[in-house]
Amino acid sequence: MTIDPVFWSVVALAAIVVGLAKSGLMNSLGMIGVPLLTLVMPARDAAGMMLPVLLCMDAVAFVSYRKSVNRPLLMLMLPGAMIGIGIAWALSSMISDEVVTLLLGIITLMFVLDAWLPLRKKLEGLPPSRAWGTFWAGLAGITSFISHAGGPPYQIYTLPQKMEPRIYAGTSVWFFTILNVVKLVPYFALGQINISSLEISAVAAPIGILAVALGIWLVHRISTKAFYQIAYSLMFVISLKLIYDGARGTFGF
Repeated sequence: MTIDPVFWSVVALAAIVVGLAKSGLMNSLGMIGVPLLTLVMPARDAAGMMLPVLLCMDAVAFVSYRKSVNRPLLMLMLPGAMIGIGIAWALSSMISDEVVTLLLGIITLMFVLDAWLPLRKKLEGLPPSRAWGTFWAGLAGITSFISHAGGPPYQIYTLPQKMEPRIYAGTSVWFFTILNVVKLVPYFALGQINISSLEISAVAAPIGILAVALGIWLVHRISTKAFYQIAYSLMFVISLKLIYDGARGTFGF
C-alpha cells in the first residue's frame, strides 16, 4: 500500500466519525464518512471500502443491543429495505461514477437540509402505517446502498414512534446490521469490495472500533452542540462540491 499522509488522514478521519456515530454520540452524522472519502477516492470505491469497517462496528454494537429490538417494527421495515437495495443494485450497472457522485451530493445535501429545516417535526404528527414504513425503509435501502446513508429516512419514520431509547438504538443496530450484511453480495458482484479495498478496510476497522469505544465513554461527558454545527456546515460544503463534480462530469460543463 502507498504511504500517502493525506489519503490515510482522510481514511482515519472517516473511520473516527463513523465510529463515533455508531456509539450514539453523533447518530446519523456517520453518513459523512463516504463523502469524506470521496476527497481521496471514487464514490463507489469509498462505499465498498467502508462496508467491512461498518460490519466490524456493527458486530461490537450488536453484542450490546442483541436483546433490545422492536421486532414488529423491524419486520415491517425490512422488506421495503430489501426492495430498495435491489433497486439500487439494478440501477448501479446503468449509471456512471459521475452520476453516483452527483446522487451522493444530493443525498448529503438533503440530509443537511433535513437537519436544518423542520421537515421531521411536521412528519411527527402523521400516524405510523405499513405503507409509510415501507416507503421510508425502501429509501433507506437505496441511500444505504449508495453511500451508507440510510439513517435519515430510517429516522424520519422511526423517531415519531417514540420508543424507549435502548429499544430504539437496538432496533437501529439490528436494521442496519442486516442491511450491511445483505449489501456484501452486490458489493462483491460489482467489484466495490476487492483485495485493495480490503487492505484499506483492515487499517480503518481498528480505528473505527476504538472510536466506537471512545464515543461510548464520551457520550455522557461532553456537549456536542458546537460539533454538530461544525459537522453540518462541513457536510453542506462537501455536498456542494460533490454536486458540482458530479454534474460537471455528467453534463460536461
